[in-house]
Amino acid sequence: VPKKCQKAREHFGTVRTQLESLKTKFPADQYYRFHEHWRFVLQRLVFLAAFVVYLESETLVTREAVAEILGIEADRERGFHLDIEDYLSGVLILASELARLAVNSVTAGDYSRPLRISTFINELDSGFRLLNLKNDSLRKRYDGLKYDVKKIEEVVYDLSIRGLNKEAAVGAGGEK
Repeated sequence: VPKKCQKAREHFGTVRTQLESLKTKFPADQYYRFHEHWRFVLQRLVFLAAFVVYLESETLVTREAVAEILGIEADRERGFHLDIEDYLSGVLILASELARLAVNSVTAGDYSRPLRISTFINELDSGFRLLNLKNDSLRKRYDGLKYDVKKIEEVVYDLSIRGLNKEAAVGAGGEK
């Protein structure tokens, strides 16, 4: 996994170059006029950066760190920046991918990872519950997070039913 993460980080150099080129294609004060052209791509890039950071350290990447990885600004006033909604959408894509990773980890015999993913996703869900999301695309993606939480809970429940979470708890430092 560390080798794959390092290789992924190398690809972010190409992304930075492409985003530098994009910055020159439109006036700085018209960011939101053209935002829809790159919104989806930025959300996917946030997901990729967040996924790499999660695989490396099992922590949530900050918006500022993603902006640094992508070579763009975090603050709106500084020009081409990472919009907060794009960041949050990318994080929600991460949650869906981690739900898949939990299932695949069990298949591969790693019974402790789903427990760690469950803790992470539950904390993420708690954070999103604090937000007052309107009825837009971000709200719809957040609604998908509920299903991801449920999917991971089912995996953890199946592990506990089969008695496999005891091995995982011992491997994770004895936490349950």
